[in-house]
Amino acid sequence: MKSYVLSGSDVDSIKQVSGVRPESPGNGEIIVKMRAASLNFRDLMVLTGLYGERKNNLVPLSDGAGEVVAVGAGVTEFGAGDRVALTFHLDWIGGKFSPSLNPIGRGGGDADGVLTEYVCVKASEAVLLPSYMSYEQGATLPCAAVTAWTALTQYDALCPGETVVVQGTGGVSIFALQMAKLFGARVIATSSSEEKLHTLKALGADDVINYRTRPDWDQAVLELTDGVGADVVVEVAGGETFAKSVAATRMGGRISVIGLLSGMPALDHNFFIRMQSIHPIRVGSREHFVAMNKALSTHRLKPLVDRVFHFSEAVEAFRYFEARQHLGKVVIAID
Repeated sequence: MKSYVLSGSDVDSIKQVSGVRPESPGNGEIIVKMRAASLNFRDLMVLTGLYGERKNNLVPLSDGAGEVVAVGAGVTEFGAGDRVALTFHLDWIGGKFSPSLNPIGRGGGDADGVLTEYVCVKASEAVLLPSYMSYEQGATLPCAAVTAWTALTQYDALCPGETVVVQGTGGVSIFALQMAKLFGARVIATSSSEEKLHTLKALGADDVINYRTRPDWDQAVLELTDGVGADVVVEVAGGETFAKSVAATRMGGRISVIGLLSGMPALDHNFFIRMQSIHPIRVGSREHFVAMNKALSTHRLKPLVDRVFHFSEAVEAFRYFEARQHLGKVVIAID
């Protein structure tokens, strides 16, 4: 069985190794032949050490989909041949996140990821893929899609006619755009690329803002909303953009904080005066994943895949992703 491991802190340290294929699942376990995996910015943070300590020779990547090839005693939800995606969190099944749960997730800390040919996991760590999705599409769901879903739905219901702001063209932002449209929301999307803005419009964005030509994009949001501001801002950058997200959000609106690409956000007086809510998003639970898949299947939403690399090209996939020129998800096909 072939796997990739992180032997250092840069892309050149990603090595392919051989190991023993799991053959006999234990009680409550399943063996999955991985068919595809996708990359998230968090995976680069794990690689470089910005996501905390990790074990030696960790198998990277949290997001993957594959085929169940064996089930252990007591497993009734899955059978051989089922197409599944693995959950980001190993133990967050449902309810509120508690201190007793593993906060790091798959592909970080001590938990191996999915850039491997086979995995043996608890059945509770898998969900059925939407039937219309390919493995490559399904591999994009566990982190980015579930994160977007919880950002829009976990703390309050997103209602038709409300306004959502999404930032950039990364995986979470694209999914948030697509999902917000399922709810009948108005979406304002930002990017520094005119070409990408055209793609955002094609994906359903009602309005787009080039933040390079409009560095005061928060004011542009206010102009587009008659001075009111957005109901929800999906904040992916962190420190450098948070103050503008506050300014772009209506009185009493909410900001879902996903990423910290530019550092930790700081709260100023404007945030409190406007009585806004801030919600840090820790991906989501298995229950969130299952609920999201029902919505995706109802509307047959298709994830936006930028490029698919072969398993033998995994290092090249990391390099391509690291350059941050992609639009949508970067996927590695494993079969």
